[in-house]
Amino acid sequence: MSDLPVPQDVALATEPNRADHLGQRRRPNVWGFVALGLMALGVLGAVAGAGVVADRGTDRSRMQFEHASSEVGAKLQLAIQRQEDLVVNARARVAADPTITESEFAGWASLTTVFDRYPEVRGFDLVVIVPTKDLGAFIERASVEPRGQLRPDGSFELSPAGERPFYCLTKLAHHRRNQVTPIGTDWCAANGLSIASRDSGTSTYTPITIGADTFLTVNVPVYRAGERLISVDDHRRAFIGWVATVSTPQLVLEQAARSYPGLIVSMEYASSESNVEFASGPVPTGSDTSTVELGNGWTISTFANLDDASLLGHRESRSALLALLVLSGAVAALVFVLGTGRARALRLVAERTGELHHRALHDELTGLPNRGLIMDRLDQLLARNRRRGCDPSALYVDLDDFKNVNDSLGHEAGDRLLTAVAARLTSTLRDADTIGRMGGDEFVVLIDGDHIVDGQTTQRSPELVAERLLAAMSQPFDLAEATMPLIVNTSIGIATGDRSSGGELLRDADVALYEAKAAGKNRFDVFDPEMQSGRVRQARLESELRSAMEGHQFWLAYQPIYRLDDLTVVGVEALLRWSNPTLGVIPPDEFVPILEQTGQIREVGQWVLHEACRQMAEWHGCGDTLDLSVNVSGSQLSQGVIIDQVRSALHHSGLAPTSLIIDVTETSLMRNPKVTAARLHAIHDLGVRVAVDDFGTGYSSLVYLQQFPIDCLKIDRTFTNAITTSRGSRTLVSALVQLAMDLGLTTIAEGVETTDELDLLRSANVSDAQGFLFSRPLDAMTLETQLLIPMRQATNSDSDPRV
Repeated sequence: MSDLPVPQDVALATEPNRADHLGQRRRPNVWGFVALGLMALGVLGAVAGAGVVADRGTDRSRMQFEHASSEVGAKLQLAIQRQEDLVVNARARVAADPTITESEFAGWASLTTVFDRYPEVRGFDLVVIVPTKDLGAFIERASVEPRGQLRPDGSFELSPAGERPFYCLTKLAHHRRNQVTPIGTDWCAANGLSIASRDSGTSTYTPITIGADTFLTVNVPVYRAGERLISVDDHRRAFIGWVATVSTPQLVLEQAARSYPGLIVSMEYASSESNVEFASGPVPTGSDTSTVELGNGWTISTFANLDDASLLGHRESRSALLALLVLSGAVAALVFVLGTGRARALRLVAERTGELHHRALHDELTGLPNRGLIMDRLDQLLARNRRRGCDPSALYVDLDDFKNVNDSLGHEAGDRLLTAVAARLTSTLRDADTIGRMGGDEFVVLIDGDHIVDGQTTQRSPELVAERLLAAMSQPFDLAEATMPLIVNTSIGIATGDRSSGGELLRDADVALYEAKAAGKNRFDVFDPEMQSGRVRQARLESELRSAMEGHQFWLAYQPIYRLDDLTVVGVEALLRWSNPTLGVIPPDEFVPILEQTGQIREVGQWVLHEACRQMAEWHGCGDTLDLSVNVSGSQLSQGVIIDQVRSALHHSGLAPTSLIIDVTETSLMRNPKVTAARLHAIHDLGVRVAVDDFGTGYSSLVYLQQFPIDCLKIDRTFTNAITTSRGSRTLVSALVQLAMDLGLTTIAEGVETTDELDLLRSANVSDAQGFLFSRPLDAMTLETQLLIPMRQATNSDSDPRV
C-alpha cells in the first residue's frame, strides 16, 4: 500500500497537519534551551548567594570560637583563684597552730569536704625548709609519722637527687588514696615553690614534677599569727612554711572546656627554670588557635576546627544553595511549562515556587521575614523616606539572658518562647511596620518616618514604639515547661535618620542596643555618634594622660566636710581634677579608670598626696585647723613605698600627721588583707588616721575589719541617696553607724543632697557629712575666699573682747 499514489486533495489536506506536528516538535526544544539558560543563571546566582552565606557563617564561627576561648580562659583563672582561696583557708589553720599534727591537718581537710568540692585536687602539703644539717633529723621524724611515706625498705630518697644547701620537703600532708606526694620530693628543686614568695608573702601557681608526672601546684607562704610583716627580714623571721595543693591539670582543663565540645585547651608555663605544657586532648589537625596570656608565665591556648569556608562546609550555605537551586529549577520548569502550554503543570510549579520563595525569605520558626528580606526592605525604607523627606527608624530588639531559658528549660521551650515573642511583637505594631527575625533571639522592627491619622501626615516617634514594645514584653509568658509564668526582659537599640545603606542603619541600631544592655538591660537607647567614637576618645585620653603630669594639667579640688550637730566645717577631701588644653575639663569618671589601667595612678597619687599636704599646711599656717582626707588607690597600697610617700609628704609640707586622713576603699583592703593591714598599721603609727571609703558596697567582713587600724567609716552615697525612700537603706545606715560606735569609729555620710537626707542622717547619729547640699568641690582659691577667710574672721571676732 505504500506504493499507491496519494490523491492530491488528500495530500493538500494532510500537509498543514504535518507542518503543525513539525512545529510542535521544534517548540519544546526552544523552550528547553530557554529553561536551561535560566537554570544556568540560577545556578550562578545560587553559588554567589551561598558563598555570601558561607562567609557569614565562617565569621560567626570565628566569633563564637573567640568567645568560647575567652570564657575558657576566664574559667581557668577562676579555677586557680578557687584553689588559691582554698590554700589561704588552709594557711589560716596552720598559722593559728604551727604545731598542728598530721591527723589534725587531715581532720580539717575532711571537715571542709575539700576533695568533694575540688575533684581536681590530689591533696594538700605543708612544705618546710630543711637545711642540709637538719636533713637526718627530718628523716628520722618522718620514719615514725603516721603517713609512713618512706620507701618500702625504710630508706629515704630525695627527688630530684643531689646535695643542696637546703631542701623544701613535705612535713604534713593529706591526699586522696593512692595519690600521695613522696616525702622526699624537693619542691623548690622541682620548681614547684619559689623562695622569693617567702620573702614577698605572695601566692604562686607553677608546675611541679613528681616522679615521671607533672602536676599543677598553687601555694601560699605561712607566717606565725600576729607578726607584723613589712620588711623581708620580718617575712623570714615569721616564716613557717608553704601550704600547697597538688592538682591534676588535665582535670582542670577538662572542666574549663566541658561546655565547648570539640574545643581543645592547652595550658603552657614558660620560665627560666622550666617549660611545661598541659592539654585537655590531642590538637586537631589544621585547627584554628586562640591564645590568652594569664600572666606569671602561663599561657592558655585553645584549638578548634572552625566551619569550612567552602560552599558545602556550612549547613546554612548548603541549605541556601539547595533552596536557590531548587528555586531556579522551579523557575526554569515554570518557563518550560508556560512555553509548552501545560496549565496544570504551571499551577503546580507556581505553588512550589511560591513556597520555596517564601521559605528562602522567611524565618522557618516564626514565619517572620529573615535577614535577607529585612536587608532588602531596609534599602526600600531608606529610598521611600528619602523621597518623602522623612527620617525612618530601625529598632534592634534583643531578649535579655535568653540563654538561661534554653539552659534551664530546653531548646524546645526556647523555640516556643521565640514564637510567642514574635506573635506579641507583631500584634503590638501597625500593619505598615515591618518586623523580622535576624537569628537567635534578635528581632528588627522597621518604621516609616511618617504616618497618616485622620487624613493628616505626622512624624512617627520610634521611642513611643519602643516603649509599647517594652510594655508588651513585660507581660509574662506561659510555657508548659515552666512551673510559673516566665518574665522576659528586653533591650532595644534605636537608630533614626537617613544612611547610605540599610546595613549602616542596622549597625547603628545594634550599637545603641549594646549601650542599652550596658546601662542595665530591660530598656531602650537611641543611637548617638558619640557611642561609636567612645573607643577613639579613650585612646585619645590615654595618649593625652602621658603628658598631663609634665604639663601641670592636674589640679586639686576640695570638698568641705561638715559636723552634723552644729554644721561647722571640720575638714576637706582632696579630689583630683584634669584640665586638658585641647579637650577641656575631663570628668574623673573618665580618666581615673585609665590611670588605674595604665599604672599612672601611682605617680599621680603621689603628687596628689604631696600637693594636698602642702596646701593644707599653708592653710594651717593661717590659723585653720581643718583635717585633710586624701584617697589612696589599691595600686598605691600594693606598693611598699606608700609608707615612705606618706612620711615624705608630711615631712616636706610640715603638716601634722594627726591632720591627715588616708581614704581607702573596701575593695582595696581585701586585695591582700594581710599585707595591706601591715602597711596601714605602719602609716597609722606615724599618727595618720585611716578611713574606709564607700563602706557597705564591698565584700569585707567584721573579722577582716578588725585587722585594720580604722578610725572612720564613710557611708557610700548610694545608701545616703536612698535613705529617704528605702526603709532598708535607713536600717542599713543605722546598722553601720551602730557598728562604728561599737568599734569606736566616726562616720561620714557621702553625697548628701537634700535636707530630708540630712535630717535622717542626724537622727541616725551620723557624725559628719559632705555633699552638694553643703558645697560642691571647690578649687583652693575659691575655698579660701568663700569659706576659710570668713571662718577666720568669725573666729577673730569671737575672740576679740571689744566685739
